[in-house]
Amino acid sequence: MKKILDFYKKTSYYTDLGLYRDIAKSLPDEVSELAKLQRRQIIHPVIILNHLQDGWWDNLDKVPKTSLVFEDDIFPTAISMLSELLRRDSNYSLNRRVEDKIHVTCRGEAILLASILKAKGIPCRVRSGFCEYLRHDEIYYDHWIVEYYSFKDNRWILVDADDQWDDKLIEFDLNDLPRDEFLFGAEAYLNLRNNKIKKESILYASDPVTFGLDAAIRVLFYDFHSLMNDEVYYDFVPKYVLDKNFHLDEEELSELDSLANLLLHPDDNFAELLKIWNNNLKFRILSGGLN
Repeated sequence: MKKILDFYKKTSYYTDLGLYRDIAKSLPDEVSELAKLQRRQIIHPVIILNHLQDGWWDNLDKVPKTSLVFEDDIFPTAISMLSELLRRDSNYSLNRRVEDKIHVTCRGEAILLASILKAKGIPCRVRSGFCEYLRHDEIYYDHWIVEYYSFKDNRWILVDADDQWDDKLIEFDLNDLPRDEFLFGAEAYLNLRNNKIKKESILYASDPVTFGLDAAIRVLFYDFHSLMNDEVYYDFVPKYVLDKNFHLDEEELSELDSLANLLLHPDDNFAELLKIWNNNLKFRILSGGLN
């Protein structure tokens, strides 16, 4: 277990904060406080698109008209997000003005929190999956969260630092998210393969949206890469999958069945997952964007 925890203290080019590491160390140590603080630095693009005014998003009329609704494209790494936040306002505080917040989705929010935890020496990993509590409409939407190891409780704890909702509107603790509230990529994939859930219940928010196994395959790879400390951007998908437009044959799906079953228990199967990561390069050769 020590080897595993040491692995998840390491950073990637997505989560390394470089010279901003000391700033992260100066932030509160309590994870719930870090999550609350982070929610006040960010406006999720969905909030802007729907022009929601109830919650902690302040007056959205103050958001500059020239700002990108989705700033993920220009802030794909934690260091780029933190740098821009401090450029707009040098105080990383609960009182950040709405016009000085950045607009990133759940992946950005997850890697930012993970980067701060790693800077503090706390083992953590970004996780990708689906959740129904986004809208409570029996559809599981793709989502990214953080899993960190609590030495006090001697267990992994899930935390959702997304700012799309006010904590008071959720019936459970977002800072200790119940496992049955989050469907990891492997769980969604295997449930679809075994006909335990309907295709229409698994949604990836592409444009147009993607349902079912195609959505689950994408998120399965997001989670696998994240568990290997490679929290890939949305555009990046294994080339062999994209070349086939996600229409994999049964042999290829069976190969993913094996991977997904290992991902159900990543600590127990850590050595085997690392072996796959180091040897099955087609899972790592990515397409997307200019690649």
